[in-house]
Order: sequence, then C-alpha cells, then structure tokens
Amino acid sequence: MPYPVFRPRRLRELPLLRKMVRETTLRVDDLIYPLFAVHGRGIREPIPSMPGQCRLSVDELAKDAKDAAGMMIPAVLLFGLPKAKDPRGSEAYAEDGIVQQAIRAVKDTIPDLLVITDVCLCQYTSHGHCGVVEDGRVKNDPTLDLLARTAVSHAEAGADMVAPSDMMDGRVAAIRETLDEAGFQETPIMAYSAKYASSFYGPFREAAESAPQFGDRRAYQMDPANAIEAIREVGLDVDEGADIVMVKPALPYLDVIARVKGEFGIPVAAYSVSGEYAMIKAAGRLGWLDEERAMLEALTAIRRAGADLVITYFAKDAARLLERGATP
Repeated sequence: MPYPVFRPRRLRELPLLRKMVRETTLRVDDLIYPLFAVHGRGIREPIPSMPGQCRLSVDELAKDAKDAAGMMIPAVLLFGLPKAKDPRGSEAYAEDGIVQQAIRAVKDTIPDLLVITDVCLCQYTSHGHCGVVEDGRVKNDPTLDLLARTAVSHAEAGADMVAPSDMMDGRVAAIRETLDEAGFQETPIMAYSAKYASSFYGPFREAAESAPQFGDRRAYQMDPANAIEAIREVGLDVDEGADIVMVKPALPYLDVIARVKGEFGIPVAAYSVSGEYAMIKAAGRLGWLDEERAMLEALTAIRRAGADLVITYFAKDAARLLERGATP
C-alpha cells in the first residue's frame, strides 16, 4: 500500500495512539539492580567512574535494597569486595564472606526481594583472574570446584539465584550438580553465557577492584568479533542446566541478544554494563544529550532486541521515570 493510501504517520500523531501501538514496553519488572558490598559499617563510598553508584557496607546496602524494593524493582545482583585477597579467592566461598553477609542482611530486611549473586573469583583473587592460576595460566578444571563451593555458600546464606560469570568451560554443570547434592535443587542458575572480552567493563573493574594483575581475560572471555560462538556457548549452558542465559555487554551486542532469543526461546538476560552507564552519565552531565531520554532509549533497545531481563545501574532512575509514565 504505497502513499497516499498508506500513511504511517496516522498512528504517530496522537500520544495515546502512539502508546497503544507501541511494540516494545519497558517495565520496572524487567530490571535488576547491581550492588557492591564492602566490609565495615556506615560506608557509602562513591565510585568516581560510575556517578550515582557507591560501594556500600552491608547495613547501607540493605537500605539501598529496601529502596529498590519500594520502587517495585524485583531483584538485586550482589557483588563483593573482600577484606583480603589470596590466590584461590577464599573469601568467595567463606561462610562469613562479604556477599554471604550481604545476602543475609537483604533477606532479613526485605524477604520478598529476589537476591541474585555473582559467582566468580576475580574480586577475591590476588591475581585478579576468574580462576585458579598455575604457571601463569588460568586453569579451567581446578576452578570448577571453587565456583561450585561459592554457589553453594551463597545458597546456604539465602540467595534466591546464582549467576556464574567466570566463563570457565563446564561450570554450569558443576554448579548444578553441587547445588543439587547440597539440597538446593530449586535454586536457579542465571549463566553469563555469552560474556565478551569487552572494553566496556572498565568502571566496574575500578568499582570491584578486580582488574587482572597480569595479562587479560581474552583466554576465557569471548572475542567481540564472534556471534556464532555465542550460540554455541549458550547451547552448552542450556544443556548443562542454566535456567536463564545472559549476554554481556548489552548495547554493543544487540544482534547477539536477538539471535540467542530467537534460537533458544528461553529467558534471556542482558547486562547493560558499567561502561554503557558511564557513557550516558558523562554525556548527560556535559549537556551533550538528554540523559533521561537516552537511558530509556537504550534500555528499550535492549528489550526490543529480545532481552527479558535487563541488569542495569540505571534501575532506580528508570523506575522513577517509568512511574511517571516517561517514554524514550
């Protein structure tokens, strides 16, 4: 139907009509809010490269989690900074580790809030890598037991879901088996299935003090040039028992999100990472773009690509805007 018979602008003229025919919706229910836990009390340490985000002691983190729940954000994703680091990242799986403390505090304060935990070693190891290092190399199989122990320790502390982010081969199967043996058959796994070796992680590595002390993570995180490999990675995680799969980062990999959703049809999460957040924040502060509209546009694009869940540092900002009926 060519013009003038078909006029697409007819459906754009009125705001209510635009809303009625909108194809993609962004809802607070879609959002997961990441939080960084540190030891101590009364600590709220701003993260310079992530304006508006802080490293939080457990008491302050529980307050932020309660605020998020009050905005109807359904879930938080917890990261921890240990008191001390060692080659095997032992605080990651310690009963009194920082994430384990944070889980208990959040569940005591807001029992109905969904608590998801990042399962990795990089924040806890003295070398900053996501696995056991032997002879200068990150070893895959010796790492699996430590990751499984970490996941079980989180479940024992009360975590509702665990999210392995290390990109070791076989870690979903190892975690699933160990959780089941420990009596946590109902604890779901959200796997960082297609996690790219991205330059967009810089602010997070500052926040979590998790930069590698030698080399880089290209030997286990994915090449940014590859998409078919992402499908293979996701397929492996699904076969091993992942309940939700994740693509990380989000905006530079919208095509991968769409392919994963189309190929597997299972719940897909996308992590809008620290660099994505920092870019919009910085440009907004400089007056180069409308921060609020850019944020909502970016989050809507991630949903449009096929993500069911969006992990974003903008979760609270977005929730405030969505409550007012804001759109991109």
